Amino acid sequence: MKSKKKRWLVVALCLTVYASLALASGSSNSDSTKKVVSSNDSGSEVDDENQSEEISSSSDSSSVPTIEEQVLVDSNGLKITAKEYSRDNIWGDGIKLLIENASESDYTIGCDALIVNDYMITDLFASEIAAGKNANETMYLSSTELEAAGIDSVGKVEMYFYAFDSDYNYVFQNEYAEIQTSEYANMDTTPNDSGIELYNSDGIKIVGKTVDENSFWGTAILLYIENSSGKNVGISVDDMSINGFMMSPFFSTTVFDGKKAIDDITIFSSDLEDNGIDSIEEVELKFHIFDADTYSTIVDSDPITFSAK
Repeated sequence: MKSKKKRWLVVALCLTVYASLALASGSSNSDSTKKVVSSNDSGSEVDDENQSEEISSSSDSSSVPTIEEQVLVDSNGLKITAKEYSRDNIWGDGIKLLIENASESDYTIGCDALIVNDYMITDLFASEIAAGKNANETMYLSSTELEAAGIDSVGKVEMYFYAFDSDYNYVFQNEYAEIQTSEYANMDTTPNDSGIELYNSDGIKIVGKTVDENSFWGTAILLYIENSSGKNVGISVDDMSINGFMMSPFFSTTVFDGKKAIDDITIFSSDLEDNGIDSIEEVELKFHIFDADTYSTIVDSDPITFSAK
């Protein structure tokens, strides 16, 4: 089980990083730094028409959805009510929440998972609320991930809430709630799966989309992941090499059953520099796929090789 203290620290770090990204969002990367993942005798091509085009955001130009006020959680003296859908120029789209703590304990509240239009999305939400107090908070939806998934109109938001006390004892976990917005009937659920199929077995499909050599931390390999396995799964990467040199990538993602995700494998600039790598030519890796609830291994893939052009 993940450390509860670590979970809180990670949330704080995410908020800091996200603020930096939001402030820097006005600068654009050169097209020359983005390459399309191509097959190297492993994986098959998946509807790659227009796959090299930049992902464009229409969140600013589309109409803002609305929601009905509704109670999402009412448990152990904690009540979470969704008040309205919001949008601002810095943080993007979000759900305004009223949190009421009628108990005699202080709590920290957050999300185990956030799913928008059936895509796993990183939430930017954590709230500390003292006993007997209320708080107005906003759960922000990562604008970068919405764009990457091709979501320009939010129709459905699914949340799995958790709360723990000052001794890091959970009072509830995976408390499910769903919001349908005014755009629910118009929700586009077309898979954003153009690219090269790297893995497809037992209900798990992984597609390589692009390699961005100028991402925030260094280089990122963008993946589309689809899970119809009947289980919630976690996926990580083992034995990864670039141009024949071993790397220490940063990648771990969880995809619930019946859901999709757009996520990237990050290779730090220092790893590339230490090995004299100026350009990504050939990538080899193995996917480690495991049950997200029991952590038992489902499969370790054979080595998969692909390239960027």
